[in-house]
Amino acid sequence: MKLIDTHTHLYLDNFSDDREKVIESAISSGVKTMLLPAIDMSTFDAMNELALSYPGNCLPMIGLHPTSVSGDYEKELEFVEKELKENKYVAVGEIGIDLYWDSTYYDQQKDAFRRQLKMAKEYKLPVAIHTRDSFNEIYPIVKEESNYDLKGVFHCFTGTREEADIIIDLGFSMGIGGILTFKNSGLSEVVSQLPMENLLLETDSPFLTPVPFRGKRNQSSYLTYVVTRLAEVLKINVSDAAEATTRNAQELFNI
Repeated sequence: MKLIDTHTHLYLDNFSDDREKVIESAISSGVKTMLLPAIDMSTFDAMNELALSYPGNCLPMIGLHPTSVSGDYEKELEFVEKELKENKYVAVGEIGIDLYWDSTYYDQQKDAFRRQLKMAKEYKLPVAIHTRDSFNEIYPIVKEESNYDLKGVFHCFTGTREEADIIIDLGFSMGIGGILTFKNSGLSEVVSQLPMENLLLETDSPFLTPVPFRGKRNQSSYLTYVVTRLAEVLKINVSDAAEATTRNAQELFNI
């Protein structure tokens, strides 16, 4: 079974003591490709070092995370654009709007998001979109910027069927992670009605750990629990779920 973790922050300090072991465990579990979403300049060196250490397994994105948008976000965006010009990335991400933690820089988050969508179109890269408590704010911007060059994934999808239909109409995918294994999340009912071609697998490590490890640190090898639950929800074989989601990821991220 070959799986792609389309969203994992393996470069964070949470893995400082056993990062190599965690990555080898993922590869042994069939998760041979792990996509690394960027956060900001402060974490870039760690992400880049990991990508250089595992060039065939850990593939980086570049972008400014919405919770890192502050008064100096212009400098951060200049860095993103510089990297896009000079180096190779699989996507622009993780970008978006986050109104869960703090809405102080809401206007700046919107501006940063729109400008990074434009960068993605210019460099013909997909986007990984963060939508915590902000789907209604994000959708109009994506709709306005949408064209044949704009594609991507709504990371950590936990929305309604109506929101899923909007995402599908935009031609985007949905990232399905550990929340699918949570008993009372309600996500299984929504996902059971969705077309397989719009689904990707992700862990968002070290966060959102699936059952049976919920409450502990997440890691990419746990993607096997997500694909197993996805197969149960869709009433298909695990191998078919793995093959389809891997193919979806390969096509979207050109890997």
